[in-house]
Amino acid sequence: MPAIARSEPFREAACPLGVCDGSGWILGPEDVARACECRSERLNKGRSRGVASAIPARYRGVSFDRPPVSDMARDMTTRHVVQASRDYVENLDANLAAGRGLWFMGGTGTGKTTLGMLIASEALKQGKTVGIYFTPKLLTRIRQTYQEAENEDAYGQFFQRVTSVDLLYIDDLGSERHTDWVVEQLYAVINERYENQRPMLVTSNAEGDVDKGQQQLEDQIGRRTVSRLIEICETPLPLFGADHRYH
Repeated sequence: MPAIARSEPFREAACPLGVCDGSGWILGPEDVARACECRSERLNKGRSRGVASAIPARYRGVSFDRPPVSDMARDMTTRHVVQASRDYVENLDANLAAGRGLWFMGGTGTGKTTLGMLIASEALKQGKTVGIYFTPKLLTRIRQTYQEAENEDAYGQFFQRVTSVDLLYIDDLGSERHTDWVVEQLYAVINERYENQRPMLVTSNAEGDVDKGQQQLEDQIGRRTVSRLIEICETPLPLFGADHRYH
């Protein structure tokens, strides 16, 4: 490996171990560099800062070992969903490589977003690129690209960013107002992920059961889009029951 350029971000601070020159690398014989022990520590700190900036404040402390997820893991009606989430994280590289995602479906306040944010947070900690969008905000951002006159390809650049991240998390799918434009925009994003075998995390509200919820979402965003989601995420994981926000 060649010597690291002086623009390397680690040069902003001295080596805490007093070993390297602050770059995170030690230059050896024949200009071959090896990593200093301080590098992994700094990378972990930087990764943690990245997680904190990407995850909404309410969900930054979410963990499999803390409520409400730990409570869900003890509940007979939701423990299998928590276990599926844990398995997904533990096999993240294989799941990403296979384009395999997860879809949480259920009532309001049942933990769907919490599990989605937990998985997204764990993926960020593992150094993956993750896009996190509440559905109405995603659509608002797409509309804004059409208004950015100074950048003729604003939409194309944003579309590329959304569809190329390692993991795309769309929260509350189906909550947006139904229009032909909305249907086409969501189809374009999901179809691009589907065709390139890139995984997604999805949450959607539903009343009754998974079959009814799937039909409700088809009515909202179209059958062809839901069909592709099922290919990506397989059968939605059900989270029905009481609204925990009232307890």
